[in-house]
Amino acid sequence: MSQGSNFVDYVKICCRSGHGGGGSSHLHRDILTSKGGPDGGDGGRGGDIIVVGNAQLWTLLHLKYRKHIIAGDGESGGSSLRTGKSGRDEILEVPLGTIAKDAETGETLFEITQDGETRILTKGGRGGLGNWHFRSATQQTPRFAQTGEPGIEEWNILELKVLADVGLVGFPNAGKSTLLSVVSAAKPEIADYAFTTLVPNLGIVAYRNNKSFVMADIPGIIEGASQGKGLGFRFLRHIERNSVLLFMIPADTNRSIVEEYNILLHELTEYNPELTHKPRVLAITKADMLDDELQAEMSRELPKGIQTVFISSVAQKGLTELKDLLWREINQPA
Repeated sequence: MSQGSNFVDYVKICCRSGHGGGGSSHLHRDILTSKGGPDGGDGGRGGDIIVVGNAQLWTLLHLKYRKHIIAGDGESGGSSLRTGKSGRDEILEVPLGTIAKDAETGETLFEITQDGETRILTKGGRGGLGNWHFRSATQQTPRFAQTGEPGIEEWNILELKVLADVGLVGFPNAGKSTLLSVVSAAKPEIADYAFTTLVPNLGIVAYRNNKSFVMADIPGIIEGASQGKGLGFRFLRHIERNSVLLFMIPADTNRSIVEEYNILLHELTEYNPELTHKPRVLAITKADMLDDELQAEMSRELPKGIQTVFISSVAQKGLTELKDLLWREINQPA
């Protein structure tokens, strides 16, 4: 199975939490007592559907074929004030960066960002109160109890936004996968045609003094991505979670560097204006094709206000300088 088929960043699931158990309306009876008072216990609560963050997971693949998530029902209360057993909770482990949404309204319910973070997605019904709770001076032997609350059935969406320190932004075939394969141990699929990268690839980039940072190669942008063209929203969603954006434009682009950069920036701005507040670095890739004179000429026509470095992944040119620059940006005080 290829990595593409293993990476799942969106699942829609039907969640059904457990019904609460009914309270007991039992009246105490034993050898010595023929007409005792109420001693009915409470019903057990229905099981919850719970989402837990797991830093070892990178995908929602394990939930892809679990369309129906059903928690257990609570048991009824018993005599002698015995509370019914609670329903079995259903635990869903998810990667960090997972967002839970209501499928009907699209409302974001919560986001999981920490390992071990636990949130209730669908709450189980409360158990009913036993008749012991309803005794009073005027009604000493209530023969009724409360029924348990029903569970909830609802459709929810779990959506993954990749967490990375550096997100690579560029048109298809800008050299993003090649860079990732050279600076990290990641093995993305690489070819000379557009849209080779259909899913995010993550790589850990080793830096000086045993430090490291996470780099994400995200599917290539095309004009109109913010309107959902090409891979559209699916890939732009991942860019939201990166702390630094590395724009990559090949030296042999058909357009000017400034023009290509502005198109990329426009797509991000259209999708989410807040993305423009993220730190940005520009890498001109395939720079091994340039001689000193051509590089100097190109340097005079670069976009203003963004730090730029010329690199070649194949020739290992400018990679140390690029990593230094990225490390400084990642660790800038907020």
